[in-house]
This record gives sequence, structure tokens and C-alpha cells, in this order.
Amino acid sequence: MPPPFVKEDLPPILDSTSLEPPPLFDGTTRLYIAYTCPYAQRAWIARNYKGLQDEIKLVAIDIGNKPIWYKEKVYPENKVPSLEHNNKVIGESLDLLKYLDDNFEGPKLLPNDPSKQQFAEELLEYTNTFNKTLFTSFKGDPAKEIGSAFDYLETALNKFKDDPFFLGQFSLVDIAYGPFIGNFQIIFQDVWKYDITAGRPKLGAWIEEMNKIDAYTQTKYDPAKIVASYKKRFLGQ
Repeated sequence: MPPPFVKEDLPPILDSTSLEPPPLFDGTTRLYIAYTCPYAQRAWIARNYKGLQDEIKLVAIDIGNKPIWYKEKVYPENKVPSLEHNNKVIGESLDLLKYLDDNFEGPKLLPNDPSKQQFAEELLEYTNTFNKTLFTSFKGDPAKEIGSAFDYLETALNKFKDDPFFLGQFSLVDIAYGPFIGNFQIIFQDVWKYDITAGRPKLGAWIEEMNKIDAYTQTKYDPAKIVASYKKRFLGQ
């Protein structure tokens, strides 16, 4: 079980008008995120679930108007998330999930069962295919193109029938998919009136359970702003 959830006041967003970075490598562990970025949301959820709000400080970046110092002094890849820890900065959201689980206290996000670990690797590997399929569908007819991707998840969620989560317990696999499915559900319903849970009861139950987890729900962004952002970025609206 995760530690009791502590709701926190979120930091202000830093953009190109922010001229100086935080005092880097001063012993403070910092997670650089963007509130609108589902990749960053992954690491943020893991931090919350493991009860690391006091140990890992959030730094919020404007993903479309980043401070110059972020690329120059923090993370040359200029992407979020990134984690400043032990005098180094690392990135890549899936790598960060494992890093947070291996290097910090709190509930473990990966079961000890080798068969579940193998299944986790299969599902984590599929995340790129899943996201690519759905993002690409924005240019075509999503109702005809995305079914197989969600059917894959529905089948995966049937593996452990006595629990709603992918590995039979909440894990980094749920964290990896949560932000994207949450956003896609909103977008496809709003723009194309497509219900991703129709005919997929396991997926519907999984979404319902995810929305009961405070560590996840605090990271969710305003649905109207998500729709507007996706329409502008992918549909030119």
C-alpha cells in the first residue's frame, strides 16, 4: 500500500522569461516536468505513489516555451521528464520509472514474480507501438484504426482476472499507460465520439480503478485544456 497521500501545492510554471535555473547539484533531488506532458506525468505519478513528495521537488516547465537554461544547464536533450539526483540528470520516462523504483524508498512498483516481470517488459515495450498507433490515427479515421491497440490492452487486462490492474496489482505498467489512456479517452470522445471502453469491460474497470488513485489523479490536467492542446497540435484547430 502507498503511504497516506499528501496533497501538495504545485509549483508555478517556468518559461523563457525564467532567467536562472534552480541551484543545480546542491543536494536537492528535482523532477523536471510539464503539467501537460503524459511522459512527464509517468514519473510524477511514481514519485507520488512512493510517497516522495518531500524528497523529490517538482520543477514545472512550459513545454512549448522552455527556459533557455533548461537545455543549456540541466538536460541537453531538452525534453521532460528529467531527474536531477546524485549530481547527475537522467531522462526517458520509462527508464525513470525503474530508476525511481530502484533508488528510492516506498512501495515497489514491480512485483518479484519473474513471470510478472517478463509480462511487464512485454507491456512496456508495447507502449511505443500503442502511442504511435493512436497519435498517427489523428491524421486518418481513428474509429477504424485504433481498435486493435485497445483490444491488445483488453486482452492483457484479462490475464489476472481477480484484479483490475495489468500485473494483478498496481505497478509501473499501469503508470506507463495511465496518462496516455486518460488523455486519449477524452480526445477520442470529444472529437470523434468514440468510446474506447465500449466492448472492453476490463479497460473500463481499469480506468475506474486508476481514477481512485490519488497519486494519479493529482497529475491529471484540465480536460478542456487537453482537448484544446491536442486539437491545436495535431488537427490544426
